Amino acid sequence: MAEWVIEVIGKLGYFGVALLMLLENLFPPLPSELIMPFAGFLAARGELHPALVVASGALGSLLGALPWYFAGRKIGVDRLQRLAGRHGRWIALTPGEIERGQHLFERKGPLVLVFGRLVPALRTVVALPAGLAKMRPLPFVLWTLVGSVLWTTVLTLAGYLLEAQYERIGKWINPVSTAIFAIVAIWYVARVVRHPAAGKNAARQPP
Repeated sequence: MAEWVIEVIGKLGYFGVALLMLLENLFPPLPSELIMPFAGFLAARGELHPALVVASGALGSLLGALPWYFAGRKIGVDRLQRLAGRHGRWIALTPGEIERGQHLFERKGPLVLVFGRLVPALRTVVALPAGLAKMRPLPFVLWTLVGSVLWTTVLTLAGYLLEAQYERIGKWINPVSTAIFAIVAIWYVARVVRHPAAGKNAARQPP
């Protein structure tokens, strides 16, 4: 996976960074912890501009969050919980997790959009509670950008500062990224196997 990420950024530059960060929000095993540091490394070598790397990463992250946000607004809490009840084992989302996400957003508000971007297990669906709460689009975009810029800046800076050591640690990147992908895949399969009653519970719910 690391080799593919490196190839995409090497060939597509800023567009590649934005595209990969968009996909990260839709496909969690593709980690921003791999994407942005490598882009920062290229910036340190003068092949990319660091500010544009951050901007590209933040834009891609925002675009990837929009489908979750609009899904929350369009589907609504009740329909989404029924969907999670019936198909939660496949979409890795349960009614209880939706409810907890709602409560977290009610307590913390826009801060969830900022600091939720820093949490690997949360950043993919952090926009969903905002959509369910019918947060207005402009504030959603602004707060999501704040969190995305913060996260992409940290990761880009890490790659920028590690330029001198990057080739030394480069041999570890692909095995580590492959291990991350495998762990997430195992977690997903285990969740499917251990979630046999979801469809039965949903079947009892009224349509």
